[in-house]
Formats: sequence, C-alpha cells, structure tokens
Amino acid sequence: MPITEVEGRQLKVSHLDRVLWPGTGTTKAELLHYYASVATALLPHAEGRPASFVRTPDGVEGQRFFQKRPPAGTPEWVTVTETVRHSGEVMDQVQVNDLPTLMWAGNFACVEIHTPQWRAAAPGVADRLVLDLDPGEGCTVIDCCRVALLLRQRLAEDSVESWVKTSGSKGLHLLAPLRGATPESASSYAKVVARELEDAHPDQVVSRMAKAARAGRVFIDWSQNNGSKTTAAPYTVRARPTPTVSAPVSWDEVGAALAPEHLSFTIEDMPGRLADDGDLLAGLLDPDRAGELPR
Repeated sequence: MPITEVEGRQLKVSHLDRVLWPGTGTTKAELLHYYASVATALLPHAEGRPASFVRTPDGVEGQRFFQKRPPAGTPEWVTVTETVRHSGEVMDQVQVNDLPTLMWAGNFACVEIHTPQWRAAAPGVADRLVLDLDPGEGCTVIDCCRVALLLRQRLAEDSVESWVKTSGSKGLHLLAPLRGATPESASSYAKVVARELEDAHPDQVVSRMAKAARAGRVFIDWSQNNGSKTTAAPYTVRARPTPTVSAPVSWDEVGAALAPEHLSFTIEDMPGRLADDGDLLAGLLDPDRAGELPR
C-alpha cells in the first residue's frame, strides 16, 4: 500500500483509481484532490465538531453506510474525542481538524462529512442555526430560493444574520451564527419561524414532517438543530449520481437563479469558485456577527 506524506503525517493510500461515481467516471484520486483543493475553506467549518461520514467503499451505486465511530486502524494522530451525545450515549468520534485527517477520511471513501450545530468542547451550546429547505414533489431548488429569501428577511427581523449554501442534493441550507443559545432553544426558535412562514405562505411552505403534506411546497426542516442531529458540512461532496457539492452561494445568486442547474455545483466547479469569491460562508465564522435568539 503506497504511503504519502501530508503536512508531516504518514498516510497510507490505496485504490486511487477506484471509480466512486460510475456515472461520471470520477475516482477516489479525484475525490482526494478535490478535498485537498478546498481544505482551507472547508476545515474552519468542520474543526472542533464531531464528524459523521457517509462511506461508499464500492462507489455511490454500491453499499453505503453512516459511520460515526472511528474505524479500526484510525491513526493515533487523528483527533478522536469522547462525545457525550444529547441522548446520553458516550461515543468516540473523529474531528476533521486538519488536512491529513481530511485526506485519511477520503482514502476510506468517506465521501460525505456531516457535523452538528455544536462543538465537541461544548455540546450544550448551539453556535449555529440551520434551516434545511427541501422541495416537495413538483418543486425544485428554485422554489427553495423564494422561501430562503423570505426566511432571510424573517431572521433579520430578530437581528439574526444568515448565509446560504446548496445542500448538494435538491435543496438549500440557511445557516446563522449564534451566541447564548442551546440546541433546545435553537430548535424551538427554528420551529416557530418555520410555522410562522407556513401560516403566512401556506401555498409555498410546510413545516410539518409528514411527507404527504409536502407536495407542491417547500418543507422547512427545523429539526436539524436538535443536538442529536447533523447536517452536511460546507464543501462536502455528496454521494449522489454525480459528485455534487454542498456549495456556499451568495444571496445574489439565490435571487437571480432561474433554473436548478444554476445552483448545482460539482467538485470540478468549486476550486474556481473559491479562487474567484473566497469562502462565501466566511461571515458564519465571525463571532462578532453571531446573533442572539429572542427570549
């Protein structure tokens, strides 16, 4: 098994020519190259948070599984912390804090990276709010854009500044930095806002979990603020038929998008976007821009 050095860490790599996305012929080597090229932007959003992974060792059309615990043989230099989850379960989890860890995870075909809205050092503190916009049958990401603009305005009424990214699948994620919040208070606030929007725009929005209620409307999933849940991390690749990315986008792009392809980005698109625009979610990391939820 070849060994390479990444920032002073010895890393075993294997099967670099393995095709992970048969539809596009995209290989594990290309996945690793992508993660290396966006690491400077990705890592600040993931570091310090317990990571869960979607692994597809035989490619995205083969078996996949959600990996929370560190796999056997995890190198000693990978940060692993004991996390007391909100269910009371104690679990060891990896933190993707640096480039060697990101490359190690990619080599294990950890295609997707998911993180909670809290840091391992403070599981009782919610430092981010997330609202996941999921288009129901008959809707697209363009319908999500209209709802996202309404949500942005509603959050601003409470002095909560928000940023947006694609889910990398069908919808959008609104994110806002918080201070003085808990997973419980963030979840309660998100639920209130989602229901307010449903009441004001019942033809466009639904906040209820029942799938039967979602046809022709955008579902605002407020539940990912729950301390036991995770969300696709910024810049993560998704295990979709093509290697799409959960890509930060500007509010101007959200307002101007006319077709779903205008908000669909793959691993080939992202290095150029970063070179041109930098990290469009950088404000999410600025503690001075964190908002307090109304009491």
